[in-house]
Amino acid sequence: MATLSSLSKFKNTGLLLIRIGLGIMFIMHGYPKLLGGPDRWAGVGGAMSAIGITFQPLIWGLLAALAETIGGFLFLIGLFFRPTALILAFTMLIAALFHLDKGDGLMGASHAIEVGVVFLGLAFVGPGKYSVDKR
Repeated sequence: MATLSSLSKFKNTGLLLIRIGLGIMFIMHGYPKLLGGPDRWAGVGGAMSAIGITFQPLIWGLLAALAETIGGFLFLIGLFFRPTALILAFTMLIAALFHLDKGDGLMGASHAIEVGVVFLGLAFVGPGKYSVDKR
């Protein structure tokens, strides 16, 4: 489609839209976990059992809530973009494995898998020129 090929000059705008959309959604997804306190953190951190880590679920849950909330903000503005994308991809890997481990099947894990792949791919692509990290 030659008519749509002119959109290629807006790659940085596309990356900005992806960063804004995913960043806002991850802030909204992680903030309630962060506010949930120790009981919620321990529940979230229990997902690490999917890879055999059963100690300190409260700490792991707090780290996941921070990764989603602060990571979502950093992702949105494009600061420390690549490390943040990799941390969020890892968080989604654990979420996907947890869903698979508890028997939710591929449909239950699909959201975490999909967004994890997006984060991983964006770690290679970078934040684009409309970011704090602009390169």
